[in-house]
Amino acid sequence: MPNLKIIYLIALIILASSLIAGQEIPEVDRRITEIRHLDLIYNFPQYRTKEEWLAHAAHLQKQILFSAGLWPMPVKTPIKAVIFGKTDRGDHTVEKVYFESLPGFYVTGNLYRPKNVSGKAPGVLCPHGHWTYGRFENTPLNSGPARAANFARQGYVAFSYDMIGYGDNAAISHRFGSGHREGTIDRETLWSINLLGLQLWNSIRSVDFLLSLPEIDPDRIACTGESGGATQTFLLTATDDRIKVAAPVNMISFIMQGGSLCENAPNLRIDTNNVEFGALMAPRPLMMVSATGDWTKNTMTAEYPAVRGIYRLFGAEDKITAVQINAPHNYNQESREAVYGWFAHWLLGRSKTSPVKERGGGVASLSDLMVFFGRPRPENELDEAGLSASLIEARQKQLKESLPTDPASLERFRETFGTALKYSLMAEYPNADQIVAGPPVPTQSEETVKLVREPVKVVTKEVFSISRNGVGDRIIIDLSKQQASKTPAPIVMLVPAGDSTSGTNELADLLIKNGYNVALILPFPGGRKVPGEIKFFTTYNRTDEANRVQDILTVIAFLKRLYANSRLSVVGQGQAGWWTLLARGIAPKIDKMVIDAAGFDSSGDDEFLKHLPIPGIRRAGDFTTAVAVAPLAPLLIHNTKEKFRTDQLKDLYRRFGRIEDFKTKSTLIDNSEILTWLSSK
Repeated sequence: MPNLKIIYLIALIILASSLIAGQEIPEVDRRITEIRHLDLIYNFPQYRTKEEWLAHAAHLQKQILFSAGLWPMPVKTPIKAVIFGKTDRGDHTVEKVYFESLPGFYVTGNLYRPKNVSGKAPGVLCPHGHWTYGRFENTPLNSGPARAANFARQGYVAFSYDMIGYGDNAAISHRFGSGHREGTIDRETLWSINLLGLQLWNSIRSVDFLLSLPEIDPDRIACTGESGGATQTFLLTATDDRIKVAAPVNMISFIMQGGSLCENAPNLRIDTNNVEFGALMAPRPLMMVSATGDWTKNTMTAEYPAVRGIYRLFGAEDKITAVQINAPHNYNQESREAVYGWFAHWLLGRSKTSPVKERGGGVASLSDLMVFFGRPRPENELDEAGLSASLIEARQKQLKESLPTDPASLERFRETFGTALKYSLMAEYPNADQIVAGPPVPTQSEETVKLVREPVKVVTKEVFSISRNGVGDRIIIDLSKQQASKTPAPIVMLVPAGDSTSGTNELADLLIKNGYNVALILPFPGGRKVPGEIKFFTTYNRTDEANRVQDILTVIAFLKRLYANSRLSVVGQGQAGWWTLLARGIAPKIDKMVIDAAGFDSSGDDEFLKHLPIPGIRRAGDFTTAVAVAPLAPLLIHNTKEKFRTDQLKDLYRRFGRIEDFKTKSTLIDNSEILTWLSSK
């Protein structure tokens, strides 16, 4: 028998060498103690190359779109625009507009067109902030009508449209999904239905509307809005490259991320912030407008230099500028004139970028602006319940029609719904060099175990603490290792239900006696208690369940590094089976997997709300996607109690010629059956 002290010393040296310089395993998991929120002070990571930023930018764009319920993108249905009620204002006209961004869901606003302009005209979208009168607001601090009218006077076609719940857009309240503010997860959250996503979709369809007008130049589309309208501006710009020039006004900040429901969607700002979102405009022309009297007071010394640094990577520093107005929160005349000058340079061929003065003439009356003034609302207009039901039905249909049937459709499904699953969980499979591992701590250096196949065997029991570089998480692994084997012993990662590994795990004991290495883990045990004053918790933080899935992925990566030449199987016991199966969709190939479904009813939303309240998990296709996008390795699901749906999973294995690798059982199977399954060829 080899000298166990020497073996242990070698292992200690190897594991110690894996420590990344300057990194230590935290005593307490940082995810427990650090809770992100909208008023936290954020910073901007350093991106050294354009390629590094572009990779991160692609990640951020998908994060925004999935958070908004727009990944995969919904089907674009005909907008059926109605334009009427033209008012001649002398140097421009104003018309009333409504169109369907979704069947039965309407965008409302006003179209301002220039007069006596030959050729194609640039178009500009004008979303508004949370002013009392929305797009009708007309005060010294902000005037939506004056902004749009002056754009028209200067030669643009401007579309000023309502936030949801403001002005003519009254069918859906601006408090739609308000439980998200208080940290609750409702059915809509499971399906990524939220106010922010609805407004972003309205903005995308508003671009479609402008491009449907024959006089619009598709290469000259711009967007500018203030406050909540600035949030709409930079989210639209970040996700729709048809926007060529942008000016978000008084919003992009390191010290406040936006306090409205329409500015916070689950998963939106996990590991990121609005300044990074603003930088997604690069290298297209961008003006950052700020004020001395609000949360953009530091723009000239903090946020603007950070975003300018990204433009520098593109060699495009001439395409970004910033101004600060000595005023409270606003989109006042001085701010507007700065934007007019910037837009005129890039869209009208003006040589200068200096401000363009507003021209007078007043604004249209309310009766000339209100779309449904003396006009009935559309007969098919949906209320909140109807819209929610319609969206869920459409997303269910999209998932069903996308399920893979051949290799080509499988690749498309992985790109769409496989990506969606990652952004629902906000989880990753870490690279081996991302994992920080402390040296193993032996709990029983030599334990003689009577084996089934051999007379005696020495098993070493150790405890590992691991983390991910720069994350500050902490995961404990209880590892039982077979010693003096002629061939590498297979390893089973065991994820038990509950919050402790201190008790006897009979399956672990049985596996050890049959020659397996066994790693016992408790993913993110205990969870967090969120202070009541924290709003929009899931906008900035992963849920406990998502963290548990991440821990399973991290341990799989660690074990594959530690046992590079051994077969790895994963067993999820009790409710841990749910987290383990979801992790399957992000992990590389697992030799075999055994999942306790624990009687989970996967046919509806109730069980997800109760046990797996993960934002967007139903939108992403939950367990079906997790199995479909993973390599079709042997999978055993038991304890379904005829509630956990396996028909689609079985069909996937059948279609790809692997039906013999998929087994289910309605009852809880015993440990000997699990051993038999794992040991079978």
